[in-house]
Amino acid sequence: MTIENRKKRKLTIAKAMSEALAQEMRQDENVFVMGEDIGALGGVFGTTQGLLDEFGKTRVRDTPISETAFIGAAVGAAAMGMRPVVELMFVDFFGVCMDAIYNLAAKNAYFSGGHQPAPMVLMTSVGGGYSDAGQHSQCLYGTFAHLPGMKVVIPSNAYDAKGMMISAVRDDNPVIFMFHKNLQGMGWLGTVKGSIVDVPEESYKVPLGKAEVVREGADITLVGLGATVHQALEAATELEKDNISAEVVDLRSLVPLDRETVLNSVRKTGRLVVIDDDYQSYGVSGEIITTVVEQGIDFLKAAPKRVAYPDVPVPFSRPMEQYCLPNAEKIRTAAQACF
Repeated sequence: MTIENRKKRKLTIAKAMSEALAQEMRQDENVFVMGEDIGALGGVFGTTQGLLDEFGKTRVRDTPISETAFIGAAVGAAAMGMRPVVELMFVDFFGVCMDAIYNLAAKNAYFSGGHQPAPMVLMTSVGGGYSDAGQHSQCLYGTFAHLPGMKVVIPSNAYDAKGMMISAVRDDNPVIFMFHKNLQGMGWLGTVKGSIVDVPEESYKVPLGKAEVVREGADITLVGLGATVHQALEAATELEKDNISAEVVDLRSLVPLDRETVLNSVRKTGRLVVIDDDYQSYGVSGEIITTVVEQGIDFLKAAPKRVAYPDVPVPFSRPMEQYCLPNAEKIRTAAQACF
């Protein structure tokens, strides 16, 4: 069947991730999944829908509420040749299992001279906007991207989610696969419509470490990841009313980071706004801006700007949280200030 005549179908990110995992489990018996509520429930965020019925309890393992135990077990399984996919329900819980993530998974290959890698995927939810307060609402992209030894990715749409998950499962490095609650496609969360896109039934890979220009423009570059890509696209539409042509870059991957795609875009437009729903300081926005500035400022027509989450714990109060979050209007204002 050719691409042209195949039946098109739109999937949510949750369904795309589940489909990718099912296809990988069918073709490789070493792939299994485990985590809290990933069995009969299919994952709190829908990441493992239908897997228990097809593969059974041996390969789809519900775990106790002990992240240190089951992520540590995943590292051990990976070291022995398995390819575990383990879910850390909220990225905020990383603190209780950071030793297993960073001192074990991320460093195994380095410590063993490449002889004992840890081919595992740690998938985890990120993002706020739901009045879930400071322990269930963070992104922490920069925290993980800062630590060598792991790949860190986040899709903005279902097509990328399936292809990137397949790439992650087959990768011989530990991959932190982040998915944003606001894009997941679970009815009780609400979902950005732009994340629900056509997804082929067949298996395919989206390379890890390759950004994508999702909107062409000439006057300014807007760089985002996950949910902020959609905010940037909304802002770009509004900027047209100001006669400003905005190009939007979806990073897709933080490690490896595709600096060249960002640089090529900014060389063309001369202006840059980075949007990040993680904390502002020491994070993704600063890294992207530094990447551009280090190449010289001859091609910059204005100082780069960023729209990011302020350096405060996420408030429970909805008005306070919404005040802190990036949005299209903040992006539009930042972009206008570049002219």
